[in-house]
Amino acid sequence: MTDQAAFQRARSAQAKQARETAILDAARDLAGRRGIREVTLTDIAAEVGMHKSALLRYFETREQIFLDLTAEGWREWSAALCADLAQHEQAAPAVVADAFAATLSARPMFCDLLAQAPLNLERNVSTEAVRAFKLVTLEEVARIGGELHRLLDLTEAQAVDTLATATSMAGALWQMATPGPLLRQLYTSDPRLGHALVEVEPRLRRVLTALLIGLRAGTP
Repeated sequence: MTDQAAFQRARSAQAKQARETAILDAARDLAGRRGIREVTLTDIAAEVGMHKSALLRYFETREQIFLDLTAEGWREWSAALCADLAQHEQAAPAVVADAFAATLSARPMFCDLLAQAPLNLERNVSTEAVRAFKLVTLEEVARIGGELHRLLDLTEAQAVDTLATATSMAGALWQMATPGPLLRQLYTSDPRLGHALVEVEPRLRRVLTALLIGLRAGTP
């Protein structure tokens, strides 16, 4: 936990940036341990040694903190995915789908954020915060789209459809794969309900492979 007195003394722009970074780090750590839905603004403030009212001088809401982490997640995932795809001079749809599935499933908190962003994060911040977030995603979508065009000759619209499918499914599948202890016990105790527990990576790989094969077949 960060020392509260240090936060009270800080006045410079550099100190402000340090506070914001500490808040984001605390939220990231708490969400990684508990899940995003279980982390409150009070929890984050306590983790960094601040009162909740002081924390609100740096972020307008709890949702803005996690929306900023979602933008960070987009940049990090895009860099990893593009680095993977850049290793190939050409690639079959299954290879590209595997890269998507592997890099997304390796980032469980990002998958959780992908589900939470449209449901509540974007709805509880200012329009300017949403604009800033959307501009980040647009930049990363364009970067990944360039790789999809190079490898599979997808159009811009097809690349956007692929990314929308991959990220929305990753968010939804992650929620299904992490139902909580009581529901997990139910699903594992009754063989009829075993299908409710899904594995993110193989399901995502199968769906994206089929999608990319279909998109290539339909490209003039």
